Parts: sequence; structure tokens; C-alpha cells
Amino acid sequence: MFDSNPLNKKGLSQSVLCLGSNLGDKRFQLKQAIKLLESDKVRVIQSSSIYLTEPVDYPNQDWFFNQVLVVETQLLPHCLLTHCLQVEKSLSSKHRLPKGPRVIDVDILLYENQIVTDQKLTIPHPKFHLRRFALTPAAEIVGGILHPVLGKSISNLLTHCKDRAEVVQVV
Repeated sequence: MFDSNPLNKKGLSQSVLCLGSNLGDKRFQLKQAIKLLESDKVRVIQSSSIYLTEPVDYPNQDWFFNQVLVVETQLLPHCLLTHCLQVEKSLSSKHRLPKGPRVIDVDILLYENQIVTDQKLTIPHPKFHLRRFALTPAAEIVGGILHPVLGKSISNLLTHCKDRAEVVQVV
């Protein structure tokens, strides 16, 4: 997957996204998010199974459905973030609590081998390596790629993850 060249032959970059939903028809929300993510500038090329996951930071809420996608995109990282936020806004009519229940959440976990750190965006996602709900589906489809900051494979990070929240494959 991610080689040293951030753009492949088609002028597209690859990114790993994590989707999460714990309100309403969670499976439907994930499908709708994927439909909205796909555009002339974003194409899903691989998707993990769906996992039922225990909430971590705000435990007094329904469990989540999480799924990880690999996408090809013409969008640069900040533009991809804007696109992801538009998808969230399209599907979520209510204001959400930080870490609380949500119709859909779309996070950028990785973007090629890039490291981005500014006020609006941090790539790799700053908690990716600490969260079993993101690592498990990511390891299913991109387990061999290296975390660009930690230099360890996604599978290795999952093996050594201290997070003990429950993650169960449902599809």
C-alpha cells in the first residue's frame, strides 16, 4: 500500500478512514456514509468487516459499529478532512457531545506516509495506536503497513494495545 511516493501513478493518494456510529440504524449509517464519501475525488478501494465496539471515553452510551476504509483520493489531507466533516454534517442533524453518541463519525487515521500536525488536523490520528476499535478493523485490511510516527505495523500495534475494550466482528 503506502510506498515512499505519496502519489501513485494515477495522481491519487491513499488514506485510511475510520467510521463509527451508535445512534439509529448503525449499519445503515455506515452504508450511507460510504455512499456520501464516494465522489469524483474519493473512491473506496477496500473496506473492513463491521465491528461492534464498546464505547471508550464516554461509557454510558450504546455500543458502536465501526468500520475502516482504504480510499483513493485526489484530495489533499485538509480537503479530505473537509469532505469527511461534510459527510458527518449531512447525516447528523443533532449537535453531539464530545466522545458521546453520534449518528456518524468519520476520522482520518492515515494519509499515505504523511505526518500532519496543525490546529485543524493531526495525521496519523493521535489516538489511533491506542484504540482497539480502530486498530482491529485496520489490521484486518492494512495490518502490514507501518505507522509513520511509531514505525510499527498496524498488526503489531494491535497486538501490544493496552486498550481492553471489547471489539466483536459482526460482518
